[in-house]
Amino acid sequence: MALGRAGDAVRIWGHVMPAFGPASRRNLAPIGAAIAILVLCLTIASALRSSAIAHEDDGGGPAFGAATKPWPRLTAQSELYELVAILKGERLTIYLDDFATNEPVVDAAITIAIGEADPVIAQPGGDGTYAFSSPRLGGDGTANITFSIKAATGDDRLTGTLKLPERRTLGPVSSSTSSMRRWTEWMLAPIQNPASQSLLSLVLGILAGYFFRSGRLVPAAATAAAAAGVFVLLVGTALSRNEQGRENEAAPASAVISDGPRRLSDGGVFLAKPTQRLLEVRTVAVKQETARRAVSLIGRVIADPNRTGLVQSIGGGRLIAPAGGLPHIGQRVTKGQVLAEIERALPQADRTTISEKIGEIGQLIAVTEAKLKRLRQLAERGVALQSLVVEAELELEGLRRRLDAIRETRTEPEVLRAPTNGLIAAAKVVPGQVVHAQDIMFQIVDPDGLWVEALVYGAVDPASLGDATTLGSDGQPIHLLYQGFSRTLQQQAALVHFAIPNPPAQLNVGQPVTVLAHTGTATSEIVLPREAVVRSGSGETIVWLHDEFEDFDPKPVRTRPLDATRVIVAAGVNEGERIVIRGAQLVNQIR
Repeated sequence: MALGRAGDAVRIWGHVMPAFGPASRRNLAPIGAAIAILVLCLTIASALRSSAIAHEDDGGGPAFGAATKPWPRLTAQSELYELVAILKGERLTIYLDDFATNEPVVDAAITIAIGEADPVIAQPGGDGTYAFSSPRLGGDGTANITFSIKAATGDDRLTGTLKLPERRTLGPVSSSTSSMRRWTEWMLAPIQNPASQSLLSLVLGILAGYFFRSGRLVPAAATAAAAAGVFVLLVGTALSRNEQGRENEAAPASAVISDGPRRLSDGGVFLAKPTQRLLEVRTVAVKQETARRAVSLIGRVIADPNRTGLVQSIGGGRLIAPAGGLPHIGQRVTKGQVLAEIERALPQADRTTISEKIGEIGQLIAVTEAKLKRLRQLAERGVALQSLVVEAELELEGLRRRLDAIRETRTEPEVLRAPTNGLIAAAKVVPGQVVHAQDIMFQIVDPDGLWVEALVYGAVDPASLGDATTLGSDGQPIHLLYQGFSRTLQQQAALVHFAIPNPPAQLNVGQPVTVLAHTGTATSEIVLPREAVVRSGSGETIVWLHDEFEDFDPKPVRTRPLDATRVIVAAGVNEGERIVIRGAQLVNQIR
């Protein structure tokens, strides 16, 4: 097709070239020869580059979208231990864990024997890892390895076969060679374009026709050879691209070696042993336990009725701070301690009545004193009996006490004292404040005497409840003792009280809590910690099964509450399976 286009161009060129003079045509001859020689050189270089690129594609790095595979490893397990050995170069790193709990074994002594070779002691890392290096691990094929383990939990012997990776040696590439190669690729990239090759073939064909017509055979032959070479290169480029496309479709992508965590196609998770150590993944072999079903109740913390108190004024008045000042919240007080004083407020009518009473009593006192004086004189002369003198003295003393009592009624303040030991939980007064009768000025709470008040609705019989548990603000479980329930409904619910034997310091009165109270009879159930149960991406409740050494599978489960930290697995888990009880939320987040 390129030669056909060249013939048409020759005929057109035949009409154009006569416009140039003989001197111009003679000058074009060496230029055409030089162009032909340059094209031939570039054609050869481009062909060599295509061959080099094809060779690099055969042995280059991994393609885009390559699969991921882990480092070569050996796995073995027994009833005591689980062992994973990872090979990197000639170094074998051994991870030894307890089979049931997945906890690293840090006090073991491991002896390693490859085939029939003499055993060698692995170097402990102090964190449950052990290292071993040998030139025999740098070859190809397989290696049969025996591990002899001595530890406090028991001695064991594990064997396994390690598949050694294939080794390939690549020659070094200097920086100058790499720079020259990039420059050459940049220069020759346009020549490998099929469109550029077609255009160049057309131009060379036109020049070859012109030289033949003008009788210059040498430039004509060189130009024709260059045009033919470009055409052959064009055909070869098209064929090589088609072949390369078929090879790329048929050839599998190279695998990338990585131990990174990843989600598998079946929904499971690959979690290498180093990552398990980093996330502190722990497991447990589930078994049947005796447990009572629990119900969840909404509650709040209240003070023990026998260890709390309110400070109120009986008559009201103006508040006066004692000598040491008013107590503040959080201050510890003792029973009988003076907290404040109240200056009583008397109405004007009462003040008038008291003043009249004081005057009346004062008058009686004056009369009685005069009477007593006469009686004493008569008694001295023997005219009056001594008993009359005594009676007058007693009457005078009584009048004086009545006068003092009335005067104290006007001036003596009301003293407010602490009714119990504890801490000031609420203080709503300031000096000079006017308070009314029955206003609550102080609330005293004993932090060692706290209860929980919970609401029980009709679906649960309060009489069937027993001891319960709840969680504190620090996440620690709190044991509760059942005290009783009320027969009066409040907001369509019965009130149930639980005592806290040893309240934590972070617990406060009025704090909302969730109470898990036991009810019913004890049965044999599978029990797991609450943190072992997580939510999948679809919203279902699952646990993570430690199926293999570094593989974890999700299992849907149905649970019931047991207490503040545990749940009963009603379905989905079989006895003896290893379930992740710590780090399950982190495993669940791997994508």
